Amino acid sequence: MQQIRSQVTERDGLFELEAGSDVLDSPRYNHDMAPTKVRERTWNKWHITALWVGMAICVPTYTLGGVLTAYFGLSVGEALLAILFANVIVLIPLTLNAFPGTKYGIPFPVLLRSSFGILGSNVPCLIRALVACGWFGIQTMFGGLAIHLFLGSVFEGWKSLGGTGEVIGFMVFWALNLWVVIRGAESIKWLETLSAPLLVAVGIGLLVWAMPNVSMTELLAIPPKRPEGASVVSYFAAGLTAMVGFWATLSLNIPDFSRYAKSQKDQIVGQIIGLPLTMFLFASLGVIMTAASVKLVGVTVADPVTLIGHIQSPVWVAVAMALIIIATLSTNTAANIVSPTNDFQNIAPKVINRTKAVLLTGLVGLVLMAHELLKKLGLIVSDVSLETVYSNWLLGYSSLLGPIAGIMVVDYFLIKKQQLDLAGLYRDDVYPAWNWAGFVAFGVPVVLTLLSLGSDAFSWFYSYGWFTGSALGGIIYYGLCVMRAQPSVVKSAV
Repeated sequence: MQQIRSQVTERDGLFELEAGSDVLDSPRYNHDMAPTKVRERTWNKWHITALWVGMAICVPTYTLGGVLTAYFGLSVGEALLAILFANVIVLIPLTLNAFPGTKYGIPFPVLLRSSFGILGSNVPCLIRALVACGWFGIQTMFGGLAIHLFLGSVFEGWKSLGGTGEVIGFMVFWALNLWVVIRGAESIKWLETLSAPLLVAVGIGLLVWAMPNVSMTELLAIPPKRPEGASVVSYFAAGLTAMVGFWATLSLNIPDFSRYAKSQKDQIVGQIIGLPLTMFLFASLGVIMTAASVKLVGVTVADPVTLIGHIQSPVWVAVAMALIIIATLSTNTAANIVSPTNDFQNIAPKVINRTKAVLLTGLVGLVLMAHELLKKLGLIVSDVSLETVYSNWLLGYSSLLGPIAGIMVVDYFLIKKQQLDLAGLYRDDVYPAWNWAGFVAFGVPVVLTLLSLGSDAFSWFYSYGWFTGSALGGIIYYGLCVMRAQPSVVKSAV
């Protein structure tokens, strides 16, 4: 006989929901969005580490040093320091926002129901989903190029396909990504654990290949591309904000993964080991490889896929491309598909299951890359490059997500005192449909950041966008909640 009222039990600090008809029949619940059972939380610190190694070693990370030197006016040394500092900083919201995921086994959209409301959570979820779909499209483009070059190294006639071959590679890689995520979290864990040591090996191999052709002393001595005598502070701050923005999206939806962690210690240690050093070392490799590319292949090449494509040995190209395909797949599935899959389900959990949400994510990513794909097929001519989209819109847009991170941390740790009504998050009778405090706290920093773009006096507000947004969003949210005397502990379900 099915129990009518849901029960919440605790086991070693981890909470588990035994869903009754009050939750099972709710329009806010489906099996994929349900809290993980304690027995399903199987990821230890090394799985979490492998997750971050798999996500951090990717083509965009490789190009970060070049982005900071070319677009932000930093020297090579300053760029690498900005990357290291940014990833140490972003560990703070990552570990804090991971706490409720581990404790209650809930994904990101369900956690947002506490701070933005049961229905209101869909707004920040869809904002986050759009960024993820954009990154999914870009990573799939890189993966498709790797497949094209792999097939070109194996079958001589494939090279003659040119852009058409790249589009075919894109569609193959696109389908492969969706297949992995549809298979579930264990499939992703297996992929990340397998790929992490392979990716480290690729990095070491590329470094051995490049080092004889570059002087680190000369590389670090290259002057920055900014006005002579200009203070480094503002340029460094802008670059730092952009680099924080690189993982700002994951600092929001980290509960999508921490809900599978065995303990808080595992998620904290795994993230500390896996993120900052991997990002720093692989970005450093990108700087070294780009500098060495002139001697290696005769031209300056800023991305590893194209660089390896210049190698004359078909065997080495095939091996390298296979490993890059694995690297891009491990990044794309975890970083760019899991979140929008959960976000889209949150709209109507009874109607949209995981498979439908994955397909919707793939469709949106395909639409966002349609312009680039049509260019490769020769159907349109355009000066808008993929690098422009990557360097400007996505990094800038990501920095606007800072207020959401601040609101989530303040809501869970200061307002709710780490106590959530687990069953209530899946019903309509505990939390409000729309929590306007969350929307005001999100909207004010975003509006101020956009307005600061047109003001020299307040340009610093944009330069420090993620920091100013997260701090101001958190402060406003806390003030609004205190003013309306919201209770700090929500009554537990019985």
